[in-house]
Amino acid sequence: MSFYWIKTNAIIKRYFSNYIWDIPNKENRIYLTFDDGPTPGVTEWVLELLKKENIKATFFCIGKNIEAQPNIFNSLVKEGHIIGNHTMNHLNGWKNLDENYLENTKQCETIIKKHQDKKPCLFRPPYGRIKRKQAIQLKKLGYKIIMWDVLSADFDTQITPEKCLKNVISSVKSGSIIVFHDSLKASKNLKYTLPKAIQHLKQNGFIFETIS
Repeated sequence: MSFYWIKTNAIIKRYFSNYIWDIPNKENRIYLTFDDGPTPGVTEWVLELLKKENIKATFFCIGKNIEAQPNIFNSLVKEGHIIGNHTMNHLNGWKNLDENYLENTKQCETIIKKHQDKKPCLFRPPYGRIKRKQAIQLKKLGYKIIMWDVLSADFDTQITPEKCLKNVISSVKSGSIIVFHDSLKASKNLKYTLPKAIQHLKQNGFIFETIS
């Protein structure tokens, strides 16, 4: 497994300060986000849990997955969750030409607009990898580049669900943007961790908000 930070390094946040890594506040507000869906059997499970817990979240969706699962995506929109752009084909910005990356993102935008009456304004680069010029172009199109403060690492099949839970509850602070994945690969860790993390964070006075 390649190296990754559970808690994003403060130096990285300062160096790439034009991206949004967290949303500082004094009210213990935190931001739950999900990448890579919609995915059958996983996204619906997440939706049921969030509805039960009365939580709205921010979902960064892949265009091809929206096309494949329009009913699940419509449920995301109908239930009031915020939708972000995650490219059409989960592209790695470092490995793609700027024009190809931008066009792929526009394709995803077009798909999202078919299902809701507004253009998405949030973008999360797959793998967190995006070139400076790509980011500049996307910001000109009205996008905010949303990164994260806490990575659950639910996608890492080499860690236990217990470790995944610890990753979250030991790292969250007021303003944290937290990443989970509504994907098949992450489902084992996700389904163990998310309910327990939500309960722990609520009991410790955190309030869940969406990113706007």
